[in-house]
Amino acid sequence: MSKIRVGIIGCGSIATHRHLPEYARNEHVEIVAVCDIVESRVNEVAAKYQAKAYIDFNDLIADSNVDAVSVCTPNYLHAPVSIAALNAGKHVLCEKPMATSREEAEKMIVAANKNGKKLMIAHNQRFVPSHQKARQLIANGEMGKIYSFRTAFGHGGPEGWSADGKDSWFFKKEEAFIGAMGDLGVHKTDLLRFILGEEFVEVGAFIETSAKEKATVDDTAVCILKTESGIIGTLAASWSYVSKEDNSTIIYGENAILRLEDDPNYSLIVQYKNGEVVKYELGAIQTNESGGQKNSKVISQFIDSIVHNTEPPVTGEEGMKSLQVVLAALESNETKKIVKF
Repeated sequence: MSKIRVGIIGCGSIATHRHLPEYARNEHVEIVAVCDIVESRVNEVAAKYQAKAYIDFNDLIADSNVDAVSVCTPNYLHAPVSIAALNAGKHVLCEKPMATSREEAEKMIVAANKNGKKLMIAHNQRFVPSHQKARQLIANGEMGKIYSFRTAFGHGGPEGWSADGKDSWFFKKEEAFIGAMGDLGVHKTDLLRFILGEEFVEVGAFIETSAKEKATVDDTAVCILKTESGIIGTLAASWSYVSKEDNSTIIYGENAILRLEDDPNYSLIVQYKNGEVVKYELGAIQTNESGGQKNSKVISQFIDSIVHNTEPPVTGEEGMKSLQVVLAALESNETKKIVKF
């Protein structure tokens, strides 16, 4: 089979640390085009991967030599770029959050269906071994009834990670639309939906900008969530954790407590009601710091769905449901009311 020819739109940190190296390692892929509005940046990436350089994403999308694209742009461009690419007959892997509104997300899904192309959203936390094991333990009934949870995703902020440092688009509302809640919180809404196997139906949230004085988006958010069966819990997303990154989830059930990514040595600890403790070493979670899982599995899953013509594991519909929780949290913070959806 001929290789899938991929173009990457946006050559910032997520592209250079995740998408490009993972595509380069994939035997089914040839990187043929890259695009970025910063000419020096795109030329450097193009030279490294022997790819054609574009400044305007419309020109890359118009290239008949491209079969699929990764959309690694600022958030406000996710939907327009993805829709244009799908309408041009390209498969699309879009970074999270998939869009800035439900309407945009719906238009992306329509474009994918209309053109018969794959649309996948890059929610990598589903592929972390400890998270997959937890889903299995809950689904097979070993945990009994699930009562509640708490999850957090926080670090010192995107300035240590983004290609533009303190001047990053992450801090600008007109480009990012949403701050820590969109950068980190949407990962956790997607993860919890995946692990619990349920949809959320209510949310209450407090969202603040307290650590990043010049930011026009949130940097700290705490939400209370309720699922359709009545599981309640908290979600914290923050750019104000100045020391070690926190990416932990704890689930409280009838028969046991699951501690996910909460211990430096064991990615999953199961504490049973009868006193038994089982510790799993399943490989570290992927972090923005050194170490951790070297392969997010997002790219390989996306490419596999094209090669085998199967549904991507994180479809546009799945991405929209995870986005919807974040949008409801924003509404709750603004209205100071519990939002049902």
